[in-house]
Amino acid sequence: QVQLVESGGGLVQAGGSLRLSCAASESISSIYAMGWYRQAPGKQRELVALITSSGSTNYADSVKGRFTISRDNAKNTAYLQMNSLKPEDTAVYYCKADLRTTWRPRRDYWGQGTQVTVSS
Repeated sequence: QVQLVESGGGLVQAGGSLRLSCAASESISSIYAMGWYRQAPGKQRELVALITSSGSTNYADSVKGRFTISRDNAKNTAYLQMNSLKPEDTAVYYCKADLRTTWRPRRDYWGQGTQVTVSS
């Protein structure tokens, strides 16, 4: 069973920083795009940042200039560095990976989510 294990969430004051990590377990053959999404209470899940296998990135307008997505292909891990955090960044953050393994065909996998709370 493929698992995406997220870590790094927590409580931080406005203006602070957090770094989220998302590691894929199991024998990974190829990871295509990896992304971070978030869902605040009462709102739909939205894309925060995306990184392709070639390293191209895409960000939501609300986080441009503050968040940086990166990946370590050797570790099958994606990161989200979040700086200058605002209370409106408060949400559960989910990792998604488009990947295939030795035994499973290509498809999307989601992490369990990690809470990020930014106090004013």
